Amino acid sequence: VQLVESGGGLVQTGESLRLSCVASGIVFSDYNMRWYRQAPGKQRELVASIPSRGIPHYTDSVKGRFTISRDNAKNTMYLRMNNLKPDDTAVYYCRADQVFEYWGQGTQVTVSA
Repeated sequence: VQLVESGGGLVQTGESLRLSCVASGIVFSDYNMRWYRQAPGKQRELVASIPSRGIPHYTDSVKGRFTISRDNAKNTMYLRMNNLKPDDTAVYYCRADQVFEYWGQGTQVTVSA
């Protein structure tokens, strides 16, 4: 099983990024998919979730700015991040969970003031 994130980078406040997480080795459509982030010196936090069936959920700090989506045909989950702020700076990880859970290696997002 492998989850590979991409799309991170260095942007300025107010700009946008789209993260991708490509999964292999699992029946992607059966898994709940989630984006987490971990800033330096802070605990990892759940940013957004999109279940195998159901509606997405977001942590309050990103509501209205981030959009999570998935393309089951491409085994890929996305996180569209608009109006980025310096507080969004973190390593972003994707997670797939059902009975078992799997994590990607992370992608760095840095937002300069």
